[in-house]
Amino acid sequence: MYKLTIESHFDAAHALRGYRGRCENTHGHRFRAVAHFTTHCLDDIGLGADFAELKKALNEVLERFDHADLSTMPPFDIVNPSSENLATTIYSLLESKTLPAQLSSVEVWESPDAGVEYRPDGELI
Repeated sequence: MYKLTIESHFDAAHALRGYRGRCENTHGHRFRAVAHFTTHCLDDIGLGADFAELKKALNEVLERFDHADLSTMPPFDIVNPSSENLATTIYSLLESKTLPAQLSSVEVWESPDAGVEYRPDGELI
């Protein structure tokens, strides 16, 4: 099996409702989104999937969040715009696209040293 990884960035603001501390106020991050895919097969030129195609799909998903206040847009107007909920949402939106490899997880990093990984199977490796 092959594991393919792509990443991209977007800038957005959010406020964590119910949080006690500075993050309850609207603030911004340069979010890093990392998507992991798996495939068992290589094509006739030895590729598991075209990175450019995977990155295009990820960027199409992230485009809606770039330079936005996440707290005011669905689904984050209802659920807290935490990195955890953001990872789940990005996973769901990316999974709904036709992709050349199986999406296995999505990571969202809100700073260089704080991030989360979402895997729908519940297993973290």
